[in-house]
Amino acid sequence: MNSFSGFGPSYGFLQSTAWRAALALVVVFVMLALTGWTAIRGTKEDANPLATARSAWQHATFHGRPLPDPTAAPATVRAFFAKLDRPDQRRLASRYPLVVGNMGGAPVQLRYRANRTAIDQARRIEKKRMVDRRLTPVGRQTAGRLMHRLESMMSPARQILAFDPAGDGRAAEVFGNLATARRVSVVVPGVDTNLSTFERTAKALTAPVGMAQSLYKAERTARPSARTAVIAWADYTSPGGLGVEAATGQLAEAGAVRLRALTESLPSTDSVSLFCHSYGSVVCGVAARQLPSNVENIAVAGSPGMRADNRSALGTHARVWAMRDADDWIQDVPYMEVGGLGHGADPVEPSFGSRVLSAQGAQGHTGYFAPGTQSLRNFALVGVGALDSVDCASSDPNCRADLA
Repeated sequence: MNSFSGFGPSYGFLQSTAWRAALALVVVFVMLALTGWTAIRGTKEDANPLATARSAWQHATFHGRPLPDPTAAPATVRAFFAKLDRPDQRRLASRYPLVVGNMGGAPVQLRYRANRTAIDQARRIEKKRMVDRRLTPVGRQTAGRLMHRLESMMSPARQILAFDPAGDGRAAEVFGNLATARRVSVVVPGVDTNLSTFERTAKALTAPVGMAQSLYKAERTARPSARTAVIAWADYTSPGGLGVEAATGQLAEAGAVRLRALTESLPSTDSVSLFCHSYGSVVCGVAARQLPSNVENIAVAGSPGMRADNRSALGTHARVWAMRDADDWIQDVPYMEVGGLGHGADPVEPSFGSRVLSAQGAQGHTGYFAPGTQSLRNFALVGVGALDSVDCASSDPNCRADLA
């Protein structure tokens, strides 16, 4: 046996089983980072225009009356806007676009209108940054890419439900008619999600917009008569690549608060389903216990864990579905939690208690929303409520049991 007496008594602690497990977990996460889960993120000015706009709103009056708290309960916000005529609603949206565009309970069409204005303001800032010689060439190039992304988001056909340009940015977009939908599906993406990666031209299905578009089309195919809407929800701060942030639950906890707020602010719907990919499944797992009763399904794909030992520990009334394709490298992540590192048990293991769906046809970690795959078809069937038609994984032939 080797002797390292110079290390002193603390060396014995480093040899403990728990500490060795934690170190192994870190090593595996770092190795995965080097093989594809890390992206280099640019920096932006540390401004918070949404907070500034909310402060101005809180100190303002409208027709001589104070405005409601911008973070008030959706029912309060809904009642406030219901008392205003359309011209007054639009005046507020024009004067405080960031506030109105992010207010849960405000009319969705008004939020789309407000966010188009807010995006245009952010676009003009990035256009100036493109030629700002105080920035490095890389900084100017990054500003140019973001400016073009914002231009795309301003298209009249797009329905931007939330927009925040602070930091690397957050956004959410709706496909379908959210105001009249009876079933709403929410796509919760994973790491490296921000304004620059909200949509992609190449590899579109690896970005939130492409995932949601693909799911919406599949739902329309699965049940054309269903009144559905799908939300690409990138309205939380995700980890920047695979590092300590991705291996812990701090950002998931903050994201879970925002996800609960979204589900509570949706227009009246019969059913809400969450489709959570990669680190997004961590967010969904943390949020599960406090989701409203109309969230009926939580479906995860390529999950590193849901910060729970089993389905019961999630504390949710919702059905929990899980899938993972055979060549998804996420399966190499240690499914454990030690000292705050890691996200707990594997949701596709029988002992977890999920209903395990087939992901046949999906390729790799980002292939679950590709047309023609059983993974996408299964997601769509869950989204439209055709649960008795889903394809179970071979490991769980009873995933359709007790669905009545």
